[in-house]
Amino acid sequence: MNKYLIVGLGNIGLEYAGTRHNAGFEVVDALADKHEALFVQERHGALAKFRLKGKQVLLLKPSTYMNLSGKAVKYWMEKEDVSIENLLIIVDEVALPLNKNRLRKNGSAAGHNGLRSIEESLQTIDYPRLRFGIGNTYPKGMQVEYVLGKWNNDEVPLVKFKLAKTVEIVETFILAGIDTAMNQYNNLVFSL
Repeated sequence: MNKYLIVGLGNIGLEYAGTRHNAGFEVVDALADKHEALFVQERHGALAKFRLKGKQVLLLKPSTYMNLSGKAVKYWMEKEDVSIENLLIIVDEVALPLNKNRLRKNGSAAGHNGLRSIEESLQTIDYPRLRFGIGNTYPKGMQVEYVLGKWNNDEVPLVKFKLAKTVEIVETFILAGIDTAMNQYNNLVFSL
């Protein structure tokens, strides 16, 4: 049976809830809600499980904080015997506008500490990742404040819509494969 590990990157703690940097957590939360899966605190993170048309899906929100995400990813991949092509990392991306996502089979960390940690732990850049565009509408030198800031009220409706669409992207990745998902969603511009 095919087993998938879907990892949403973010930081634990109430002060990070609802921030742009926790977009990965929000996506796996939306997946869990849709499939009525409950997160349970486990080693290195919160884990939820459900089946999707015969496939076992594990959702992970690492509790290691962003910069040590690789520790949790490696642990759960090995513990659950998940192949690297069935791993999907969901991460916030300032280089993409809020109305876009980008699914890739591999690539550089592009300055993202969570991806850098995963790259170091897995000793490869060849793992699937879904970049959730958060935009970069911040003044020079204010990237940290922007990324760790909460969504603006005018962004919230689009974010909610995009979260539902991102759930569809992840389901397509699981059911039809990464090539189909990339072809179907990478050029999509999300709008209300």
